[in-house]
Amino acid sequence: MSVRLAQLAGRVLRPVLLPVQFALLLFTLRLGRLRAARARGDRGAISIELALAIIALVFVAGAVATALYLLKDKVVTKVEQDPNMPGGAGGAGGASK
Repeated sequence: MSVRLAQLAGRVLRPVLLPVQFALLLFTLRLGRLRAARARGDRGAISIELALAIIALVFVAGAVATALYLLKDKVVTKVEQDPNMPGGAGGAGGASK
């Protein structure tokens, strides 16, 4: 059962994390080009590749932050709809508006 659950989780998470995987691949590519420019001693290419690597890293961080924000909204909506949760609609112990 555990193996099937792990396979199912892998199949569900791969498409969700595809943009993050793409951005990490782009970041790795930029770092490789940065190392090659450093080996050649080309200072202009070093600064350009470093800037592009930072942009890719910011894109990855933004994608992760967006995913967490959307997950938070989804969880808050479920908690508000569940009457058994504290803070839910009609929950025992939840504050009424």
